[in-house]
Amino acid sequence: MSDLAKLLKSLRNSGVEIPEFIEKAMWKVDIEDFTENDCSGFYYDRPVVFLETSNGGIKNISAPHMIVTLLHNLELKEGQNVVVYGAKGGYISALIAHIIGEHGKVTVIDPSSEVISFVSSNLRGFPTVNCKISINPGEQELPNLNRVLVTGQIDKIPKWLEMGLEEGGFAIAPIGDRISQRLLKIEKQDSELFETDLGSVVFGPIDISDTIIQTPTPSEMAELIEQIIELISDAGLVKENDKQILYDLVADLRLLPDDLPPPEELDNPTEHPMLKLMMEKGEWFVNLWPLIQGLMGTRIASYYSSDADDEYSGHPEFTP
Repeated sequence: MSDLAKLLKSLRNSGVEIPEFIEKAMWKVDIEDFTENDCSGFYYDRPVVFLETSNGGIKNISAPHMIVTLLHNLELKEGQNVVVYGAKGGYISALIAHIIGEHGKVTVIDPSSEVISFVSSNLRGFPTVNCKISINPGEQELPNLNRVLVTGQIDKIPKWLEMGLEEGGFAIAPIGDRISQRLLKIEKQDSELFETDLGSVVFGPIDISDTIIQTPTPSEMAELIEQIIELISDAGLVKENDKQILYDLVADLRLLPDDLPPPEELDNPTEHPMLKLMMEKGEWFVNLWPLIQGLMGTRIASYYSSDADDEYSGHPEFTP
């Protein structure tokens, strides 16, 4: 059985619905054509990095279960025009191009010239896909906004999308802050927008320049740990006394000022008040961190359940 066949079988066993038209497209498009990085994790339902910049920016191709979910909810048909805001390596746009056929059109817009250059090269064999650099999509001519897929985190629906969406058309977008979002299906009916909540997700930001890793402030770290508490509590992976220690840590972090200099600016980063506070909580916190990494990675990436190697169990952007 091929890697793709195993992946599709595993996704279905995990309860992910894969319509036939999406499966056919996945057989026609090879993930290996859209990144020079190792793709083995993709077949374990993990995201795949397609571009890293010299200053630390990083962009991923989404995990397969998320790609299937997005495409399924777009309700694609042959001959449609589809706008993809956020390039995602070009893989998902190639799948859309196969699904909507030669009479359809895919317009990919992204604020990064580096990303667009990379993606345009990947998609040169897809004549129905047009890639554009756009910092503000509302300032340039776009096709009719009937189907719009936003592939990165945004705080709210942008004006160009709210105003330009056709009657009866809809967009799918992960809306929220950098830590968590809700995947919303936003449809225009009688000039009003109606939202359908498709669940909790964690996408990286649209712009690769916004993915450059920065040390969180104490309040941001507190919020992150609160999210983690919910995750590990729901999974039954934390004892009550450890959970209380985490809540105590959250309270202590919120007492620290948010205008502290980042640890990397200190001669001895371990003396940074936030890091000292976290490490003072003891060995249990250090032991818990790999679990936190894995759970946060799973939240972003995977429904896959296997005995795969640890290389698929977390994501480097969550390494403290």
